[in-house]
Amino acid sequence: MDEKKSAQDFLNLIKKSRRGKFKIYIGMSAGVGKTYRMLQDAHSLLSNGIDVKIGYIETHNRKETHALVEGLPVIPRRTLFYKGKELDELDVQAVINLRPEVVIVDELAHTNIEGSKNEKRWQDVMEILESGINVISGVNIQHIESLNEDVKDITNIEVKERIPDSVLAQADEVVNIDLTAEELIDRLKAGKIYDQSKINSALSNFFKSENILQLRELALKEVASQVQRKVETEVSSIKNIRKEKFLACISSNEKTAKNVIRKAARLANYYNSKWFLLYVQIPRESADKIALDKQRHLINNFKLATELGAEIIKVENTNVTRAIMEQCEERKITTVCIGKPHLNLWKVIAATDTFNSLLNKLSQENIDLVILS
Repeated sequence: MDEKKSAQDFLNLIKKSRRGKFKIYIGMSAGVGKTYRMLQDAHSLLSNGIDVKIGYIETHNRKETHALVEGLPVIPRRTLFYKGKELDELDVQAVINLRPEVVIVDELAHTNIEGSKNEKRWQDVMEILESGINVISGVNIQHIESLNEDVKDITNIEVKERIPDSVLAQADEVVNIDLTAEELIDRLKAGKIYDQSKINSALSNFFKSENILQLRELALKEVASQVQRKVETEVSSIKNIRKEKFLACISSNEKTAKNVIRKAARLANYYNSKWFLLYVQIPRESADKIALDKQRHLINNFKLATELGAEIIKVENTNVTRAIMEQCEERKITTVCIGKPHLNLWKVIAATDTFNSLLNKLSQENIDLVILS
């Protein structure tokens, strides 16, 4: 069994090394300059003797973008007839047959015409990468699956064409094309994004300044998290950088627990790290002694934490500090999160030894403690 697994691992390594490299440009919206940047890349590669070809580019009739296509080798598109219209798509087979070193494929979230081999263009790109060809592509932040609800809340528009987050995770390079809201609106007003007839409608809907700011924040965060993943997989093993793991500790106090869960989830999300929720059941809170309302609140809090990506740990122990330290050791925790104690003076004095004991043990193990207000 081990021999088979070892052989399979080696085979996966070979396949990975043969796979093409994948670069994605991300923008907060249409018109930030993703296609322009891809074409600039193509010219730069070509002038350095790299065999680069255009697989599919959508210039949207923008003069400056269209001018950059000049002088670049273009792979003819595949023509199809759909509902009486002549339409064209990326010719995946032609790309694979011609085997350029690099191919430019725009509009990653595009849905292919009915009858195409793959339903989505990102699937075409995966096929090209598997054949060993390097791909440069682009996508807007609103097309990323996990951000669909956030984008809908910001813009009141549900984006239909989306790519799974796993596509981004497979990219070797993710680059953000960033503009300020003012710069993007100026480009729109100058007719560099849409025809004059669409400008006023765009300004009062999708291209509101507050929308652009929020979408810009989403794009910056997404690219930052992709860079973080790359650091973890490629740099951590070399430099032994500490990989964060959070342990959020709650009691049966409903409000404090909810607060700890939400803030710990945000922290874990920021660091792109795994997190656990720990509830230590002390004897007076055993199933036959705990009040029904407290039990119900605990169950709801476990559910909330699960929805926010936590792994739930429920243990019975007479010593809370010992239980926390056992979990820290077992799960290689780097940061413990607890709620601010809501205690009167006598309880604080009584609990001092317990708290000091926890502080000392965490300090010895080089584990951070975060007290969430």
